[in-house]
Amino acid sequence: MRPRSLLAALVLSGAVVAPAAAAPALPGTSSADRAPERRAESPADQVVDLGPAEPTWHSSDGVVGQPAPYVAARRALPAQRSSTTQRRLGPGVVYTTWTETDARGPVVAHLLAVDLDRDDLRLDVVNPGKVAAVEDVLTMARDTGAVAAVNGDFYDIGRTGAPLGVTASPRRGLLNARETGWNQAFYLTKKGRPQFGEIDFKARIAQRPGADVTNINSHFVLPGGIGIYTSRWGRTPGYEVTQGQQQDVRMVEVSGGRVVANRGKLKPGRKISGLVLIGRGEGAKQLRKLGRGEADVKWWLRGRPRLVLTGSKLLIDDGVVQVVDDSEMHPRTAVGIDRDTHEVLLLTVDGRSDDSRGHTMVELARMMQDLGADEALNLDGGGSTTMVGGKRGVLRVLNDPSDSVLRNVANALVVRRD
Repeated sequence: MRPRSLLAALVLSGAVVAPAAAAPALPGTSSADRAPERRAESPADQVVDLGPAEPTWHSSDGVVGQPAPYVAARRALPAQRSSTTQRRLGPGVVYTTWTETDARGPVVAHLLAVDLDRDDLRLDVVNPGKVAAVEDVLTMARDTGAVAAVNGDFYDIGRTGAPLGVTASPRRGLLNARETGWNQAFYLTKKGRPQFGEIDFKARIAQRPGADVTNINSHFVLPGGIGIYTSRWGRTPGYEVTQGQQQDVRMVEVSGGRVVANRGKLKPGRKISGLVLIGRGEGAKQLRKLGRGEADVKWWLRGRPRLVLTGSKLLIDDGVVQVVDDSEMHPRTAVGIDRDTHEVLLLTVDGRSDDSRGHTMVELARMMQDLGADEALNLDGGGSTTMVGGKRGVLRVLNDPSDSVLRNVANALVVRRD
């Protein structure tokens, strides 16, 4: 059994434990954030205009972080911890914040420990109502009656706003998914057990068994594949989901289980009353053969998990740190599980300021490990890093987001009370 050494040290070392002063709520912001540098996701001959690339694992905004200074034998030099506060946001939800300073500088951290053994607590993933939309974490949490929340998946910033990976909600079902490329997830199994690992998306079109259906409600269709778009996406997408590719693409509209339109051009901005299938390359060839008539389209996640939220990379697996990047310091968000206490650990680290330098990936993993996490996943960071919480339905921003206003993001992991 691994003790939660960092949190125990914070409380038992004589640090002050007092009611936390709630941070002021920040106004929302538009989605006009800096787009990441462009790069190819597929061979150049498959794409006309590559469009913005998926960002690095650090943050959706693609901002290069402050380099982490080299410190010899820093693990032998314990950080000095101070300014600890702790309070209960309600039964089973404890918020703790503290400051620690080491040779690299000060860091302010915020932790939500959520007791999953309580029958009255539920985890959920929420979005602004549509997959291709953004909103700030505070608004999404308030709209769903949450006790607390943190920002979720990396997302297609400045374009569609859609999450990069897989999202499933216990209340709303599967919202978006992709076959490969961004599938490392925190999830709850069919029986509600928290797990970490790869999530498998599967789909098929009965009338075209050779077709490779690669996405549902994704910010782009994988080259050679077919993407499904439903009303949960929003309105019909345009060439942004084919990365600007306009040749060898196909759009099929399905209503009531029957094909009602099959065309070689994408028609954006139209209401989706049934399904829209968009193909690229070989996927477009398969869709071309789908004549008017029945179209039986099915999709699912292997294992039928109740909840899924993807991130960039596992930080810890079975208690062992999995990351090696100790070079860039950023604000960070992570989710982990302490198997001994049956608590989900939601952590944010402030950054990009004089008061808190941020963490590298290695530092984030080690902090989660010290907090008792057996597994942990890196979520979107940078200006997206946000934690909110409160009592009796009055939510406040608990951390210090690095933008001057709350950033609009794709989704949030929320704690709800039944």
